[in-house]
Amino acid sequence: MLLLQLITMKRRKIVVAAGFCLSFFLGTLMNLLYIPGFEHHQNHDNRVHRYYHKKQQRVTGDSQLHVGESDTKALSESNSKNAAGSRHHQDLLLQIRERFDEVVRYRRRQGHGSGTGDPVRPLERRRLMDSEPGDNWDPVKVIERTDNQQKHFQNRLSPSTYTQTKSRKDLTLNSRSINSTPMLDCNSIDNVTNIQYLGSGYTKAVYKAALNNSLSVALKSVDFGGHDMENCVKKYGSPGDCYRLASFKIVKEMTLMERLQHPNILKLYGYCYQDSNDIQDTVTAITELGSPLEMIQLLQTSWEERFRICLSLVRLLHYLAHSPLGSVTLLDFRPRQFVLVAGELKVTDLDDASTEEAPCSPSSTSDCVMEFPARNFTLPCSRGRCLGINEKRNLYNAYRFFFTYLLPHSAPPSLRPLLDKIVNSTGELIWGIDETLLQLEEVLHLYRNGFYLQNSTQTHRADYKRVVDASIPGENYRCWPSYQHDGCLLSVYSITEAIGVCESHAQCRAFVLTNQTTWTGHQLVFFKTGPASLNSAKGRVTYVRVGS
Repeated sequence: MLLLQLITMKRRKIVVAAGFCLSFFLGTLMNLLYIPGFEHHQNHDNRVHRYYHKKQQRVTGDSQLHVGESDTKALSESNSKNAAGSRHHQDLLLQIRERFDEVVRYRRRQGHGSGTGDPVRPLERRRLMDSEPGDNWDPVKVIERTDNQQKHFQNRLSPSTYTQTKSRKDLTLNSRSINSTPMLDCNSIDNVTNIQYLGSGYTKAVYKAALNNSLSVALKSVDFGGHDMENCVKKYGSPGDCYRLASFKIVKEMTLMERLQHPNILKLYGYCYQDSNDIQDTVTAITELGSPLEMIQLLQTSWEERFRICLSLVRLLHYLAHSPLGSVTLLDFRPRQFVLVAGELKVTDLDDASTEEAPCSPSSTSDCVMEFPARNFTLPCSRGRCLGINEKRNLYNAYRFFFTYLLPHSAPPSLRPLLDKIVNSTGELIWGIDETLLQLEEVLHLYRNGFYLQNSTQTHRADYKRVVDASIPGENYRCWPSYQHDGCLLSVYSITEAIGVCESHAQCRAFVLTNQTTWTGHQLVFFKTGPASLNSAKGRVTYVRVGS
């Protein structure tokens, strides 16, 4: 009897433990599935298949970026249909028009800020927009005038989708380029290969593809199954208008990519319009491809590479503060909005960028308050605008997302006081972006020229024999942070620094100079446990420790 009770109790414990594990697994799975922007892996094949389906429906011959003819036609068609429509739909049309006006403003004139420099030639527009007089162009009047040009359109097949036009107007393909580089179009992505789904956010889905089996690019398009589209269709019941609203985010991003030319802004290679899912002119942006920013991995990389990311970011923010459009702020400032391209940090999402400086009243103390999770800042009001709010918002976000994690840790000891000062000054917004960039460039100067090395007259504990045209393929040990996970590969300014590193590692008995250098010109060096596997290697130089 006692034995039966023990067996029963044991079984109950097993069942309880199994139930706990199952509930934990299900809870974790549900959390992952409901993270905004998370896309389950099993949907990848379906998304790639849908991309191919869209591509096959493309109408060739139209590769000019436009916010004029088709968009104003869609707006006017919706206006005429919904003159007596619901207030809900009128609200949707108002949102579309606001985004339309924003894109036109970025193309036609400078922003509200006092940026300097000549703007880059705007992206090509359709003839409807090109025919309008320069500064007096009014998008609302264009929308109204197109009301009389709708006879060649078919009537709607249903309240929720737009029908295709009977024929597409022939468009003259202008010579389009950015910095003398021809832009890609629909023909360029007609035969892309190796399409891979990379991810999606609230609005866009991003794919990786190969052009001519060589150039890898990113393809960005509206995610028909994304949060923006699903929520909009659920609320307004108009997929065509909801797509138009979402697509203006991509059009805005492409416009800013062309207007804001900087090494730390992702390059726009081109774009393509195609008819898909019963919606006219779905847009695909063709951009430079980068790798996602993984903060956990970055914390395991060398300080030199982490410093490079922070310097890239500050150079970008300095440009945005003085851009041709005025001071630009990144409203959705998170690490996931950036990518790495050959070690350089680049911003990839600009659809939430803004040149608007917050309006204020000198008599109010709350108009210019910047609120962050950890603390708030109150900025002065000058001429009806919050002074420097775009620049300050960018800089503080750079501090809380990047500087605190990447700048000081494992930095050369002599540079840490200056780096701590940079972190503290940006965290308190004592410095602006100009001073922050000046200080980071000073750190780069000290590091690149070896001025960070301390005790250069210190004598070494051992002697080292120099062996020319020799290497040590084995004898590896791991160190942190290393450029190679299964060995100890570090960058040094000089042989003296390499000897100092070797003597600071208990395992090190030799090191091998490579012919590779980092972005600062430092030389990469393998540190070894000994010379047992020393062999001939043309061009390599090995130093073997011969003393104690």
